[in-house]
Amino acid sequence: MAASETVFSPVRIGRWSIGALGILALSLGTLQSVVEPALPLLQRELDVSPSEGALIGNTLLITGAVVTPVAGKLGDRFGGKRVLVWLMAVVSAGGLLASLAPNLPVLLLGQVLQGVMVGALPLSFILVRKHLPARESQVAIGVVVALFTGGGMAGMLFAGPLAETLSWHWMFALPTILIIATTLVVMWLMPHDPPIRTDHGIDWPGVVLLSGTLLAFMLGLVTVTREGGLPPLAVGAIAVVVIALASGWVAVERRAASPMVDLRMLARPAMRNAFVLTFVITTSSGMVVFLLPQLFGLSADGYGFGADTTDIGLLLLPGAIAGALSDSVGGIAARRFGPRLVVVLGTVVTTATMIALASLHSAEWQLSLAKVLTALAAGVATTALLAGIATAVDAKDTGIATSLLVVTRVIGVALGAQLGAAILDARTDSLTGLPTESAFATGFVVAGLVAALSLIVVRITSKEAHA
Repeated sequence: MAASETVFSPVRIGRWSIGALGILALSLGTLQSVVEPALPLLQRELDVSPSEGALIGNTLLITGAVVTPVAGKLGDRFGGKRVLVWLMAVVSAGGLLASLAPNLPVLLLGQVLQGVMVGALPLSFILVRKHLPARESQVAIGVVVALFTGGGMAGMLFAGPLAETLSWHWMFALPTILIIATTLVVMWLMPHDPPIRTDHGIDWPGVVLLSGTLLAFMLGLVTVTREGGLPPLAVGAIAVVVIALASGWVAVERRAASPMVDLRMLARPAMRNAFVLTFVITTSSGMVVFLLPQLFGLSADGYGFGADTTDIGLLLLPGAIAGALSDSVGGIAARRFGPRLVVVLGTVVTTATMIALASLHSAEWQLSLAKVLTALAAGVATTALLAGIATAVDAKDTGIATSLLVVTRVIGVALGAQLGAAILDARTDSLTGLPTESAFATGFVVAGLVAALSLIVVRITSKEAHA
C-alpha cells in the first residue's frame, strides 16, 4: 500500500449516539406534523383561503421532494455528519421564522426552509450504517424511523394544547428548540465520517429547475382557483412557464452525468407503472388529508363540527396510527400477494370509503373511520409498490428507483391537497364565505374517482404484461 493512501476505520457509535439521532427524528416528526390539525386555525388567524392554506403544508413537501434525491449525494461528498448539521441549521432557521411569522408569506418561507428536514432521515441511515455492523444498524435504523413516526403523532396531539394555551407560534417554536438542542448533542457524540471522492458533482441545475417547476405549478394552481380567478391570458402564461421549466428539467436530467433523478428508469415498464400508480394513489390521499380537518373545523352551527385544534388532532390520530402500521404491513402484503393485488384492494377500499363519505358525514366517527381506512389503504398500496420496485430492479439501481417513488409520493400528496382546496374555494357560500356542504361532498367523490383511476392503470398494465 502506498504511503499516501489511508484507510478509514469507522468509529463504533454507542447507544447515546443512536438515542440522540432518534430524539432528533422525534423532534423533526413533531415539527412536520403540527400543521395538519392546526390548518383551520391557521387559515382563520392569517385570514387566508383554503387554497392559500394548503400551501402551508405543501411548501414543506415541495422542498422535501427536491432535497430527497440529493441528500445522500451531499452526505457522500461532504460527509454525512457535516451535511446533517447543515440541514438542521436550515430547519432551525425555518422553525424560528415560522414561530415569529406575522403573515402567510413569512410562514411559507419558514415552511420552505423546514422542508429540508426530509433529507435528515437518509443521512441518519448513512451515519448509522457507516459506524455499526449490518445487523446492529438495522435495529438502529428501526429505532430512528419509529421515533420519527412517534414524533408525527406527538405533533398532532400537542399542536392543539400549544396553540390554544399559548399561541399557534409555539407549535413551531418548541419543536425547533428541541431540534437545536439535539443537534448540538449529535455534533458532540457522533464521530466524523470523511467525504467520499466522486467524479461527478451535484446536479444543481436539475435541483433549481425542479424547484421552479413545482413552485410555479402550485402557485399557479392557487391563483387560478382563487375567488375571481385570472384572465385566460394569465392562465396561459402560467401554463407556458410550468411547461418550459419542466421541459428544461427533463432536458438537463437526460444530459447530466450524475442526474438528480435518472429519468431512464421510467423507460422500464415496472418502474413506469409504479410511478403512475403511486402518483394517482397519493393524489387521492392528499385530498383526504386536506378535506377532513377542514370539515372537522367548520362551525357546528351548520354541517361542520366546530372542533378546535386539540379535538382535530385527537380525531385524526387513529388515522395516523393506521398510516404508520401500513408501512410495515405493505411490505409483507407485497411479498405474499404481489403489489398488483394489494393496489387493487387498496383502491377499492379508498373509492368505496370516499363515495360513502360524500353522503355520510354527519358524525365525527364517520370521518375518523374514513381517515383510518384511507390511510391504511393508501399506505399499504404505496409501500407495496415501493417494496416491489426495490426487489425488481438491480441492486445498484435500488437507491435511484426508491428515491424516485418517494419524490412521486410527496408530489402526489401536495397536488391532492391543492386540488381539495381548489374545490372548496370554488364552492363557497356567498353570505358566510365558507365552503358549502356540497363542496365537501364533491371533494370526497373526486377523491374516490381519482383513486379509482388506479384500477384502470392496473388493467392497462395487465394487458401489456400478457401481450
